[in-house]
Amino acid sequence: MGDNSSNIKTWTWAAQIAGAFAFVISILLIVNYVQYKSIDPVETELINNLITRLNHNPDDFQLREGIRALDLLSRKAYFTNQWQVRTGGYLLLISIGILVIAMQIIKGNSGKEITIGDKENNFIEKKNARKWISIGGSIIVCTALIFAYLTHNGLSKIPISEELTEKLDENVNIAETDNDIIITEEVNVTLPVPEDEEKVTNSAEITESKKNKPSASTSSRQLITKDKIKEQKPIAEKPTSEFPTEQEINNNHPAFRGTGGNGISYNKNIPTVWNGKTGENILWKLKIPLHGFNSPIVWDDRVFVSGADADKREVYCIDDNTGVILWTFDVKNIPGSPAKSPQVTDDTGLAAPTLTTDGRRVYAIFGNGDLVAIDMAGNQVWARNLGDPENHYGHSSSLMLYQDILITQYDTKKSPKLLGLSTKSGETLWSTDRKVRISWASPIVVVTGNKTEIIIASDPIVASYNPLTGKENWQVDCIFGEVGPSPAYADGIVFAVNEYAKLAAIKIGDPPEIIWENDEYLSDVPSPVATKDLLFLATSYGAVVCYDAKTGEKYWEQEFDNGFYSSPMLADSKIYLMDMEGIMHIFNADKVYEQIAESPIGENGMTTPAFADGRIYVRGNEHLFCIGE
Repeated sequence: MGDNSSNIKTWTWAAQIAGAFAFVISILLIVNYVQYKSIDPVETELINNLITRLNHNPDDFQLREGIRALDLLSRKAYFTNQWQVRTGGYLLLISIGILVIAMQIIKGNSGKEITIGDKENNFIEKKNARKWISIGGSIIVCTALIFAYLTHNGLSKIPISEELTEKLDENVNIAETDNDIIITEEVNVTLPVPEDEEKVTNSAEITESKKNKPSASTSSRQLITKDKIKEQKPIAEKPTSEFPTEQEINNNHPAFRGTGGNGISYNKNIPTVWNGKTGENILWKLKIPLHGFNSPIVWDDRVFVSGADADKREVYCIDDNTGVILWTFDVKNIPGSPAKSPQVTDDTGLAAPTLTTDGRRVYAIFGNGDLVAIDMAGNQVWARNLGDPENHYGHSSSLMLYQDILITQYDTKKSPKLLGLSTKSGETLWSTDRKVRISWASPIVVVTGNKTEIIIASDPIVASYNPLTGKENWQVDCIFGEVGPSPAYADGIVFAVNEYAKLAAIKIGDPPEIIWENDEYLSDVPSPVATKDLLFLATSYGAVVCYDAKTGEKYWEQEFDNGFYSSPMLADSKIYLMDMEGIMHIFNADKVYEQIAESPIGENGMTTPAFADGRIYVRGNEHLFCIGE
């Protein structure tokens, strides 16, 4: 009897706490809905009024910068509000569940209450009171859940980002000079080239090299100066092996964040100074037909990006010498592809994952699950649909390669998994189910001592896999939340980070162990980059920090005016990091902060730069830029 009484008391306390918690959350959700209906969470009306003022005075630089700053804050408020509503709804449902369970246990462990004489009326009164409290509480909870749904649904329909970006961006026109070749409006493959320029391939040769490919044209205004055009390389022979050598990979930029996705470029003589408005060191710029947040990849004299909207998905191959689109591949008629594209946020879109290439084929994946392999001439090799990613922001995990295996991180809502596909046929070579939540991070493929590992991060683990079999090597439970940043690796240590979680340094071993942690500066989008001694981390709110890679000691921190979605890249002993306004911040990869340059492309940008053959390739929100000295 004593144990039963104690058990009832415990569950009574649990029921009371859960009920009180549910009541508080319900009130907060209702208040949040009232505020949402009375106050615009993203200041749409205010921003539109400021835009109207800017239209009347387009040269007001301070007003333009003020609008950009307000837009950045409104985006943060928008996503924070969505997170609060979603989290509040989940907490409310959990507390109601605990309350119901507690009440059932109390009822099951209690006998019938016996009332005698005058106590009967008191019992009836208490019973009626409990009845009306239950009805009132139920009404409040139902109202809160309805308001939470209406708030979240209403927020998801608020258009932010793209339209404002278009209004703020200016067209950058580059003046024509006597010594330059200007390409405007329709740009054909055959280029007008001066006869006295010995290093420029003549138009007949260019036409011949493009034979049997779709005609290329663009409405972008491009500047190609005679002293900036590279000597045309001879057409590469057809590869004799199934996959490239390590040297071939390091000479190019075949994936998101370079070789293995680890944020390190092995190219040298990289420029540090350019200006998108004046044209300084801008070799060419190209307007990409369809928008996408994927970063450029480079192989030999070819640059690849993709774009998509609700109706179309396209892959573009651009000539590195001229900035002309050599071919466009229209991704369509893929078996299993959904008839309607999934809903995604403006900050992700339907073409967020970066492509990858092995110099034999180019591989692209889109937000609806379509995956395609295209040969270097623009012909489809194979295509398949991996299924709806079921991702509330949109799918953004980029593709990686190991030998002749295409690595695909597909941490979806219902069936998260890591896939290894044949590069030749698209056949699934292995598939590893994962007990994780949705992730927006991309895999890295790195050599860790005497073996190669795939390392990926998702809530709640950082894990390593064998690229040949998909078998898990190890996992460490150290991360949570909506994971966006990819891991980084250097000298036996893996670095993983996420906002509202922590930064963890994991020393690979048997077993692996966390050697230090930090929660002062955390990233929600940019991925870190590491050397043997240093770790560099950028945040979306504009802070950059440098740590000792082995101990976690903070060497320096630097605040910038604009935030970062682009990830820092290590190239030629320097860190290249582009902010959301398209300004590349370049500083030494050292334990003391030393700025080298701040070079703008002239438009907003959120992607990560690519490096190859002494050049930088940067994708802004509208154009692709080729930068070189």
